[in-house]
Amino acid sequence: MTHDWLNLSWKMLMVRGALAIVFGLVAMAWPLETAIALAIVFGFWALVDGVGSFAQAFEKGTPTSARVLLIVMGVAALIAAFFAIFSPAVAAVTLTWILGIWLIVRGAFEVFAAFSATRDAPRWLLLVTAGVDVVLGILFVANPGSSALAIAWVLGLVAIVWGIAFLATGFVVRRGEHRAEAAPPVEGATA
Repeated sequence: MTHDWLNLSWKMLMVRGALAIVFGLVAMAWPLETAIALAIVFGFWALVDGVGSFAQAFEKGTPTSARVLLIVMGVAALIAAFFAIFSPAVAAVTLTWILGIWLIVRGAFEVFAAFSATRDAPRWLLLVTAGVDVVLGILFVANPGSSALAIAWVLGLVAIVWGIAFLATGFVVRRGEHRAEAAPPVEGATA
């Protein structure tokens, strides 16, 4: 028996698809609230990560250099958690700004890679992706508030596409099950 996701119940695929579409529609209808909710979720993750860093720092046998690093990381995580939980709008804008800087740096490295590659690769493709990264990065850094809303909107759009894919897969799996039930039994086959 194979264990892949197409062996799942068609009903579960349909439920997952419907939930993804609902999430996508909500994210697109209320992008500000979605961005704030994502920032709050990030805040709780950072809180757990910070507490985990402190716990790891004070475990028996942790070397001093690792202990100091873990404490610094824990403090940074707790500060990020505090801002994300108690000021999620600011956190969403800040995270978008950081994403913009990352995209600009990534684009610069891709330009460098395009001109320093030793393999026979399509240089233009690396330059196109670098250009997209740099343009998106500049847009995110220049206007992080609107960019945070755009990210929430795109997340909603992706969720809708995933939902449609799950629904379509559910229909295909359901149709296959109904055909298998309607097919006459094969002689000599054992269950």
